[in-house]
Amino acid sequence: MKIGLIAGGGQFPVLFSKKAREKGYTIFAVGFNAETDSCLLDHVEELKWLYLGQISKLIKYFRHHHITEAVMLGSIRKSNIFKDIRPDFKALSFIAQTVRTHDDSVLTAFADLLFKEGIKILPSTFLLPELLSPKGCWTKRKPDKAEGKDIVQGWKIAKQIGKLDIGQCIVISNGTVLAVEAIDGTDETIKRGGRLSHQKGAVVIKLSKPSQDLRFDLPSSGCRTIEQMHESGARVLVLEAEKSIAFDREDMIRLANRYHMTILGVTDDDIT
Repeated sequence: MKIGLIAGGGQFPVLFSKKAREKGYTIFAVGFNAETDSCLLDHVEELKWLYLGQISKLIKYFRHHHITEAVMLGSIRKSNIFKDIRPDFKALSFIAQTVRTHDDSVLTAFADLLFKEGIKILPSTFLLPELLSPKGCWTKRKPDKAEGKDIVQGWKIAKQIGKLDIGQCIVISNGTVLAVEAIDGTDETIKRGGRLSHQKGAVVIKLSKPSQDLRFDLPSSGCRTIEQMHESGARVLVLEAEKSIAFDREDMIRLANRYHMTILGVTDDDIT
């Protein structure tokens, strides 16, 4: 069995490749300069290096290896979109025909383009469902009353921000939104929120957008998130259950317990 991998940065492409090989897949990957971790080479049959925007080369590569199914995994730093992109004619045509330029709209349109070229994009977690965040409190510490109010208020605000496709993460404390994720990403959002809270505790809420295409770009967290929260003085991490990814979940829980922090998996039904 063959499968294509469109790999951004982070550990997700490597985790997927390891699992896919265990399941008997042969992986032909496309990586992006300045984004994809070169260690992916050790876990795939072949890795083709491209620049962002080289859609024709991507399609040609997959066709050459008779790839009809692929996944899109990993992060692309938005700041690089403005300085390290080399769009080919197909990319320029795609951009001209894309009415909405929001992240999800662009990714869905790109998946539709590949489908027309004979390449179906599969859900990012189809081989790794265990990465999906489970519902409930994961840690020994539970949120206090004030944090509970922030969770409810912050969740509703984050959903509205998600509708505008601004970001997937906010930091809130005592009813005040301290930071909203933008192009700088989650870590920087937590840092900004921590500075404004004077490290006196805050709630970090990270959830999917209301129109999220669950095939890609699911919000993700890991030990790095917990460490950044600890450094910034944040005390509670709220993740959307079944619609977000948690890497190294057991290690995340151990760290959070050590730092007397809280991790919650929440759904819309839990918010009143």
